[in-house]
Amino acid sequence: MDSDLDIAFKEAFIEISKLKEAVAPDVMLRLYAYNKHANFGSNSPYYEKLDVRNAFKVNAWMQIKDMSSQDAKRAYIKLAKSLLISKK
Repeated sequence: MDSDLDIAFKEAFIEISKLKEAVAPDVMLRLYAYNKHANFGSNSPYYEKLDVRNAFKVNAWMQIKDMSSQDAKRAYIKLAKSLLISKK
């Protein structure tokens, strides 16, 4: 059974995924990092060809490597809520 935090995290992800408007790249990177860390911890992927886009994504993820998965979910939810409020 999912915890309240897991449910809120999934709901925030779904709502962010529905956004039609552009989101600032730095905010997108933070959302990406929190999402990856919440789901995979600090086990960053290995990219054979690391292009600039993936380098930014991996860097954002590695910046929060000491954060717990639960804290990453909370940070994602908080950022998603503030973004959704500002887009209304």
